[in-house]
Order: sequence, then structure tokens, then C-alpha cells
Amino acid sequence: MAQTPDEMAATMVANLKEKTGKTLDQWLKIVKGSKLGKHGEIVKFLKGDHGMTHGFANLVAHKFLKSDAGSQFETADLVAVQHSGEKASLKPIYDAIIVAVQKFGKDVEIAPKIAYVSLRRRKQFAIIQPSTKTRVDVGVNLKGVIPVGRLEASGSFNAMVSHRARLEKKSDVDAELIGWLKAAWEQA
Repeated sequence: MAQTPDEMAATMVANLKEKTGKTLDQWLKIVKGSKLGKHGEIVKFLKGDHGMTHGFANLVAHKFLKSDAGSQFETADLVAVQHSGEKASLKPIYDAIIVAVQKFGKDVEIAPKIAYVSLRRRKQFAIIQPSTKTRVDVGVNLKGVIPVGRLEASGSFNAMVSHRARLEKKSDVDAELIGWLKAAWEQA
């Protein structure tokens, strides 16, 4: 049976010493000594200076910054936090996307993180991120699809997706967007 993201992270932490020669606590001390504070900088440092694979470097960076869902209070509703304050008006956009993707199949996993929600099947196929107080960005993994119109290349938005669509109102969650999400789900 496939592992949940939390189970996969726990397995990676358990294998860290065997695979990298150091425990998580040892890596966290190394990162702390580097004085780096941004996720990408930490990943680059661990990969470049210490030869760590991307997966382990990403894990250590998230644990150091406490930016993974597992490092948060278990009772925290990450989606509610994402859509609080100035971003509260964006929640109907999020809700419309969730309703649509849940119709794809029982294997859709909704995995909230600190700043976004990961949509997964066997692997991540999309993310939903309230990026500004007026916009939700939907990142989609679509191999072999040329960016066109409002389906743009992800660029610097998020390296974990290939494309992005910018949504400003609930009606932007239309058949076109749902089609991209379903195609990504089918590829996942």
C-alpha cells in the first residue's frame, strides 16, 4: 500500500543517517551554522556543499524552517490559516476547486501545507496557493503541454509544477481549468 506524505517523510528521516552519514539533528545544526534562511538557499547549500540529493535536502530545509505540515500544531487548520485576514475572500475559489477535483476519483488526496495545498494521486498533480489578497495561483503538472493563454509556464512561481493559472474570482474555476487539473490527475 502506498505511504502517505507523512509516512514518506518519516521514512526519509529514519533513513537519513544511512543515506547521508548524518542524522536530522546533525543536519539541522549544519544548516543553522550556515546562517541561511530561505528554503531554496538551504536546498542549494545542502546539494552543492554536501552532495545531498534533492529529496533529502528539501526535507531538511522544510524541517529547519518548520514549513512542513508535520512541524505545525496538529490541531491547526492550515487551509483556514491560508484564507484568513486579507485572503479570506479567496476561500470560495479554493472550495470550488476542491469540489471539482474530488469528482475525479476516490484517490485524490488533499494535503495542506503552510502556504499552499497539494493535490495528489500517486504523486502531486497540482497545488492551490492563495498568493496575494486578490489572487489564487493554481500550479499544475502537465507534461508535454505547451503553455498558452491563461495556462502559463510556472516560471519562478513553484518548481514543483510545470504550469500556473491565476484565478481572481470563483467563476475562474471553469471547465478549462478543471480540464487541466483532470489531465494532470490522469498523468499522476
